[in-house]
Amino acid sequence: MTLEIIGVGFGRTGTDSTREALNLLGYPCYHMREVLRNPKNKSHLGFWIEVANAEAGVQHDWSRVFASYRATVDNPAACVWRELLEAYPEAKVLLTLHPGGPDSWYESTVETIYAPERMWQARVLELFTPFGRRFMPMARKLIWGRFYENTLEDRAAAIELYNRHIEDVKAAVAPDRLLIFDVSEGWQPLCDFLGGSLAVPVPDEDFPRINDRATTKKMIAGIILGAYVVLGVGALLLAAVIAALAALVL
Repeated sequence: MTLEIIGVGFGRTGTDSTREALNLLGYPCYHMREVLRNPKNKSHLGFWIEVANAEAGVQHDWSRVFASYRATVDNPAACVWRELLEAYPEAKVLLTLHPGGPDSWYESTVETIYAPERMWQARVLELFTPFGRRFMPMARKLIWGRFYENTLEDRAAAIELYNRHIEDVKAAVAPDRLLIFDVSEGWQPLCDFLGGSLAVPVPDEDFPRINDRATTKKMIAGIILGAYVVLGVGALLLAAVIAALAALVL
């Protein structure tokens, strides 16, 4: 299996809904979920750590993560969209945009997927859990650093980057190979784009709507809870050590 659809849109531009839509249309789709789904399986995260530590523009053995997929959207794959366009020259390109525009994209991003970068609780998990020690440096280097150019702390700079990214994609991809897509448009543009001269039937069900802010904030709540659990366990262990030392002294 080879990639036929390369998603180049930023996170929080309807990528999870688009992932589900592509899956329903018969295009198994790669997404950040594949990295997060099973933290004990280090193969995907390990691959993206290698990509993050390499220079931009370097080609990798993309089949290590994409072998079972026909499409990809969202980070971390979108971070290397230029490399993927070179590696899969026949693939179509899907640029997802936030339905509310750049300002809404920025607000959604800093309140959800970027929020852990500002949370001391996430730092606790980074220090004391194996997955945190691997995932967060990868995200910081590849996603927030390379792709987003460390702009998320500056609203104007981040929005300028969002708009510039649209123009960069349009300049790099032939119009007949590119779909600029807003999930509020529903099935029709996506089905027309995938089908080309052959129609892809529009599903009877509504276009998926998943991973809204409320769902993502539940993940953030999990990070907060996890940090307090780690601190609680640490406090209990420390208390036990102190009690044992005290017993030895007495």
